[in-house]
Amino acid sequence: MRPMNMKNAISKTHLLLTLMAAVMLLLTPAAFAAAPGITGPTFNLTAQQAFLNQPDGEAVYSWGYGCVGTPAGFAPTMPNQNCPSMQVPGPTLIVTEGQTVTVNLANGLPTAAGNTSILFPGFNVTTSCSAATPLGTQGLLTCEAAPGGSVSYTFTASSPGTRAYYSGTQGDLQIEMGLYGAIIVLPAKPVSGASCTNGDLQTNNLLAEANWHETDFRLSSSAYDNPNTCYDREYLFQFAEMDTNIHRQALAQVTAKNGCTAGVMGCSLEVPTEPYHPAYFLINGRSMPDDMDPNFDAPYPHQPYNGNPHMHPGELTLIRVIGQGRWEHPFHEHANHVRILARDGNLILAPDGNNLAGILMFTTDTFPGQAFDGLFYFTGRGLNWDAYGHHAPLPGTTAGTPASDPFGDRLATLPCTPDANGYNTGDPTAVNYFEWCQDHYKPVQVAPFGDVASGGPATLPDPNIFANGPWYGGTPYLGPDASLRGGNPNCAGTTNANCTPLQPSNIQANPANERGWAFMWHSHNEREITTNNVFPGGMLMMMLVDSREFVIDESN
Repeated sequence: MRPMNMKNAISKTHLLLTLMAAVMLLLTPAAFAAAPGITGPTFNLTAQQAFLNQPDGEAVYSWGYGCVGTPAGFAPTMPNQNCPSMQVPGPTLIVTEGQTVTVNLANGLPTAAGNTSILFPGFNVTTSCSAATPLGTQGLLTCEAAPGGSVSYTFTASSPGTRAYYSGTQGDLQIEMGLYGAIIVLPAKPVSGASCTNGDLQTNNLLAEANWHETDFRLSSSAYDNPNTCYDREYLFQFAEMDTNIHRQALAQVTAKNGCTAGVMGCSLEVPTEPYHPAYFLINGRSMPDDMDPNFDAPYPHQPYNGNPHMHPGELTLIRVIGQGRWEHPFHEHANHVRILARDGNLILAPDGNNLAGILMFTTDTFPGQAFDGLFYFTGRGLNWDAYGHHAPLPGTTAGTPASDPFGDRLATLPCTPDANGYNTGDPTAVNYFEWCQDHYKPVQVAPFGDVASGGPATLPDPNIFANGPWYGGTPYLGPDASLRGGNPNCAGTTNANCTPLQPSNIQANPANERGWAFMWHSHNEREITTNNVFPGGMLMMMLVDSREFVIDESN
């Protein structure tokens, strides 16, 4: 994949800095995402009503799928995990390729809402309507459950990948109200370790995680039965929008028709869904900044999944994305392109049947009901400064030892030995594992746009390359002490008056060892990064990149 270059980094700084200044106090530190869900192969779901909390204080009346009782299991295992009787998006259904999957749906919606159902695009589904003793009513698209009734769906998880599921009944209303979710099919024969095309990289990243006591929260080692689809971390993002006028009208009519008898004249909703003017734009049922709070966080009893990706340099991050709303969403992942692996579970391969043929996308597109799997990769290559603030060891000393630095900071002089691709991969336990060695020892202020002795044709705002002041990292460096080393080689471990550290020392908004970069991931439809027309908000999150000493805990 093409690494981020300086031109792209600087061109994106303006919007990033504006955002960071506005939200510095809104984020909960160390709240990360993953792809949490429930395991089958039998799922007992219900459709019910509840209210969704939004950052502006609004509680939006909605419908959603949830669990009947305790599910068979959860994956990955996380604290406080649960499956309520209503959530938006619905529970992520995690199965394995080749399994026979059964989904039993009970209709717990208000009587006036009428029948409901689930569609499973991409699978050959058998429904209980076709049984000798039918359970449910055949609707226009699939078998439907009447109010208080139930229906059953069975299919074979025929191929790996990420797909959507959603209501097949009065979709303009029921999907808008929140009746949608995701299915993740894991490969039956996942590829791992040396069998991966990037085998050494995956093996070393696992060794690095083990050294820093990180837990592996992946659902699998590869997204598909293909050695090119191995990955190190994964996240699921479901994009949707809400027109609160539709939701308010649905609530008013449900309230007015409370107690009516199903099938009787007047016991049905007549909610207009056009014209359509959404006010909330959601990632996994939440608007920013709520989407950066933990998974299963108490303030969001019906929105359990967050959206807050996190990684170390050199890791391959699998992103699973589904467009669950009515609009197409152009989404921009800052810092690099995304390699599209598959759409709707269909792996995109070259004519040889093995090599990937998916395109690199600067802005990914998701259409209503469509899913894609993609790989995101970031290393810091080509920045033209040392991201870890290293400096040359003192004469006569050995790099990476306390004696090599005036203040005994061995990390200040860690060596960078390039592999065949130019990265420092010899020691997976090193803080600077996967450093781009060509930039080793380069301070940010000397040559920001290249190897120009005079300092380059322009001066960068040193403290504000990747983060603004105290908000996230505060500097263009990775690691808690790198800003001291990067400002002046003699600054490490001291408050010497001659030092010019690039990070305020009196402000600490994040965990003590978290000093990294925040890359904004957001919709490129600018209105979609508002909450009820107020910026910042909506369909927006951050990719947080940290050096190895910060332990990424994706359980929260």
